[in-house]
Amino acid sequence: MDNIAIIGGGAAGLAAAVRLRRAGRPVTLFERGDRLGRKLSATGNGQGNVTNLRMGAEYYHTDGRGKLACILARFGPHETIAFLESMGGIFLPDARGRVYPAGRQASAVTDLFRRELDRLDADIRLSSRVTSLKREKNGFALTTAAGTERFSAVLLAAGGCAAPNFGTDGSAFSLVRPLGHTVLPLSPVLVQFKCDAGEVRGLKGIRTDAGLTILRAGKEVYRVRGDVLFTESGLSGDAVFRASSYAEAGDTAVLDLLPDVEQARIEAALRRGEGADCLLCLVNNGLGRFLYKKCEGDRRRIAALLKGFPVPLKGTLGFAYAQATRGGVPLSEVTDELESRLVPGLFFAGEMLNVDGDCGGYNLQWAFASAYIASEALSCR
Repeated sequence: MDNIAIIGGGAAGLAAAVRLRRAGRPVTLFERGDRLGRKLSATGNGQGNVTNLRMGAEYYHTDGRGKLACILARFGPHETIAFLESMGGIFLPDARGRVYPAGRQASAVTDLFRRELDRLDADIRLSSRVTSLKREKNGFALTTAAGTERFSAVLLAAGGCAAPNFGTDGSAFSLVRPLGHTVLPLSPVLVQFKCDAGEVRGLKGIRTDAGLTILRAGKEVYRVRGDVLFTESGLSGDAVFRASSYAEAGDTAVLDLLPDVEQARIEAALRRGEGADCLLCLVNNGLGRFLYKKCEGDRRRIAALLKGFPVPLKGTLGFAYAQATRGGVPLSEVTDELESRLVPGLFFAGEMLNVDGDCGGYNLQWAFASAYIASEALSCR
C-alpha cells in the first residue's frame, strides 16, 4: 500500500504527479472534472503566465510569511522555468518579469503535463470526485463513486473557490475539517470591483493606465498603478485585481487618470481647447466627453477629477469572476514540508493553503513551488 493519492488535477496536482512519477513512486491522481488543468489552460488571459522573475514573499498574503519565503527560496521562478522546460517548450519573460510559453498559449502548458504524465504511465482518474477521506492505522481510506481505496499518503491539491466554472468550488475543504484542520474564512481575490452602474455608465470598454488608491473612511488603505478597465458593472484590469486583495464594500477607489502629469499642467492644457475638445489627447475621447459633461465644462473641476476620480465600491463580483482564493488551511498547521501537523501522511499544495499572490504569475508560482516541496517529502517516505 505504497501508492500515493493526489486529489486535484490542477497546476499543483499535475506538477506533484510528474515529480513523484519521475522519482519512481506509484501515484493515483483524482480529478473531479472530465479534463486536467482546466484553470491552468485559461491562466494569463489564455496566454499562460506561469511565474514572475520579480519574486518574493512580499507579493503574497499568508499567515506564514517566513515559511513562504523559505519555500520560494527553495523553488523560485528559475526552478519553475527549468521544470517546465524539462517537459518541453521554451518559456520567456516579458518586460515586467511575467513568464510565458514562447507560443503564448496556456492550454499548451497543460498539454505538456498531459504528455509527460502519459509518458510516465501515471494513473489518472477523471470524473472522480473524492467524497470522503479518512485516516486509518496504516494510511488513508479515500472514497469516490467507484468505491473506497487505500493509500499510504495523500496530497490535497484541489484548489480553492475561485472560478468554479473550471471545477474549483472549494468543496475539498469539507475533506479536511473532519480531520481537525482549520479552514480560515474564504474570500475572492484578483477580482473585478462592483459599483453603482450610474457611476461609470457610458465608460464600458475604456482602458487606461491609472493610479488607484483605496480609501476607507477617508484613510488610504492601498495604492497601486496599472491598467484600469471600465466595465458595465464597475472596474477591472491589472491594478484593480491587485487592489481587490485590500478593498471592501463601502470603500472608495480613487483613480488618478493622468498619473504622470501635475494638475496645474492639466489645467493649462484644458484652457487651450473649446468645449469637450479641450480634453483631446489628454484621455480617451469617450472618457473625455464623460468628464466634460459630469463637470459641466468647468475646467478646474475636470482637472481635479482627472487627478482624483472617486468610484464608491459595492464589493466585488465574487468567486465566479475571481482568479484566486484568500483563506484556507493556515500554514501554521503544516510543517516546512507542507505535511499536516495534525494528520501524518497528509500533505497540501496550492490554493488549499492560506497563500494568495498578486496578479502576474504569483499564484501559479506558489502552485508549482508548494507541489515541489510536498512531492520531494513524499518521494522520501
